[in-house]
Formats: sequence, C-alpha cells, structure tokens
Amino acid sequence: MILYHIVILALVQGITEFLPISSSGHLLLTHEILERGTGSHPADDLMMDIAVHIGTLMAVLIYFWRDVLAMLTGLKDLATGNHKTEGARLDLNVIVSTLPVIGVGFFLHSYDPSFVRSMEIMAWMTLIFGVVLWHADRFPVRQKSLNELTLKDAFLIGITQCLALVPGVSRSGITMTAARYLGFSRERAAHYSLLLAMASISGAGVLGVLDIIESGNAALGLDAIIAALLAFVSALIVIVVMMRWLRHSSFTPFAVYRVILGVALLGLIYTGVL
Repeated sequence: MILYHIVILALVQGITEFLPISSSGHLLLTHEILERGTGSHPADDLMMDIAVHIGTLMAVLIYFWRDVLAMLTGLKDLATGNHKTEGARLDLNVIVSTLPVIGVGFFLHSYDPSFVRSMEIMAWMTLIFGVVLWHADRFPVRQKSLNELTLKDAFLIGITQCLALVPGVSRSGITMTAARYLGFSRERAAHYSLLLAMASISGAGVLGVLDIIESGNAALGLDAIIAALLAFVSALIVIVVMMRWLRHSSFTPFAVYRVILGVALLGLIYTGVL
C-alpha cells in the first residue's frame, strides 16, 4: 500500500473512531477517494484495518486505565459470585451491552451483506443519525452516574449499538445518543461509549485476525506498525480533547458536521460525482 494512503487511513481511523461521526463511514469515503485509479490488495486493506484497530484500542485502554484495572478486578469478583463491587457491576453492564452486537456482528460477518456498505446508505445514515444526535443532546437529563447504570439501560444501549454495523450510523454516536436519552450527561455518555469501544474494537480485531488466518497472510509489516502508531497517537489526542470539551459543551458541532457531510455526500452521489 502507498505510504501516504497508510498515513491518511490511519489518521482518519484514529480521529473518527471515538467521535460521534462514524469512523466506518469516513473510512468508506476515504477508500472510495484514495483507490480511484490505483486499486489495492484486499490482504493489505485487511492488515491495515487490524493495525489501526489495535492502535485505537491501545489509546482507549491507556486513557481509561483506572476503569480497566477496576474491570479486571471485577472479573475476579464475578468469578467468586460478588456482583456488587464497582468493577463487577461495570463488567456486567459492558457484557450486556456487547452481547447483542456480537450476535448480529457474527451473523453479518458470515453473510457479508455488502449492500449496506454503499455510499448512498452511508450518506443517509450520517445525515439521519446526526439529527437524532442533535435531538438527544437537547433531551432533559437527570445527570445519572455510571454507578446508576442498570442492566436494562445497558441492554438498550447494546441494542442500539447493533445499528452501528451499518456505515454512517456511528458506534460512538448511537451509544452516546442512547445514553443521553436514558438520562446521562454528555461526559458520562461518552465515558460509557468509550468503555464499550474496548469490547467492540477487540471483537472487530478478532474477526480480522480470523480472516487473515483464513487467507494465509499473517505477516506484520512496517506499514502496519506505522498505521497502528499513527492511529494510537491521533486517537489518544481526540479522546483527551473530546472528554474535556463535553464537560462544558454540547454534541451540537458533531451533529451539525454530520448533517452538512450527509447532505454534501447525497448531492455528490445523486449528481453522479461519487
């Protein structure tokens, strides 16, 4: 893969993975632009995809290291039947939120519904769920803490997370939207969404590794290392900036960006440019 393609794809993944603007949609658009007239080898794309996911996973693990330690301790508590510790409750909620998307994800991975990966669908999803995010951001909240997150809340967030398997919806966006509707502040909605990202990114990585094993191409090259590092650095910076922003500001800029991008893409698609 061409070096500047690697740099662009890694930065796009790192910057958009945790923002509520759809990383998969932006990657689909980026591939559409970069690969015109050049083409790329599917195995290279797969390796880059895994590399950037590893980079973004490391970023969220480092930023939320205290939560990670609490969740690891919570696993031990769960194994001994103690479900009342903070780490154990968080583990249960993350598991409940993740199970629906695991089931749907493996089903879609087996049947490969390529029709949902069209530019037109991505553009419409970007627009529609941008409006939904804006509405949820204006929804009255009770400022619930993560300790008040119930298994019912976790399950509802998990169900909505399944929608993010369609490019343009945004995993971060839809889980933050659901958490806002359930009464959580912007910062806490983002906090829980990023914790869920650890599970979803890990799952995507596992599926990618299985694909590589099946293809017989398991070589980790310098390109993949560069991609992982760029994705890691850019993702960590984005997490820090976003969490600080949401302490005092709203999701409105992200919603407006989505609407503008969605309208622009639909215009380009229906005029035959894309």
